[in-house]
Amino acid sequence: MNLERYELKAESSFMLFEFVSEGPKGKIPKLVEFGETNLKGLYNLAFGDVDTATGMINDSIVSNNNDSEKVLATVVATVYAFTDKYPDAWIYATGSTKSRTRLYRIGLTKYIVQIEEDFDLYGQKMEEWELFKKGVEYSAFLVKRKNV
Repeated sequence: MNLERYELKAESSFMLFEFVSEGPKGKIPKLVEFGETNLKGLYNLAFGDVDTATGMINDSIVSNNNDSEKVLATVVATVYAFTDKYPDAWIYATGSTKSRTRLYRIGLTKYIVQIEEDFDLYGQKMEEWELFKKGVEYSAFLVKRKNV
């Protein structure tokens, strides 16, 4: 997807990415981390502001820096980079709140045509997984890069 996004810095493993959101509230450091789960090949996508006290991700902060689309496009860029290095990986993502999950669903819906060119996208509804559909409320998302 060719959307405006922030410059990324990645660790050599491509499991941790950082970037800086810029807007009316200033420069806000962000982290995206792909964490291994207990299921082989399944990674959890964690994303949020950098907690200045711990240096870790805080996914409960609401930045409101008027750049949410650019931030989400940057997170999507990390998914591309991660799956370039780990093409067989499945990525699980959900918001830290119901409203954040809804925001992610809206973003996915907006760009579903482009997403489906490169990824298989699923939504979780009532503990079941189904191919992502517009207009359906999901509690989580699962994505896998299509074979290139």
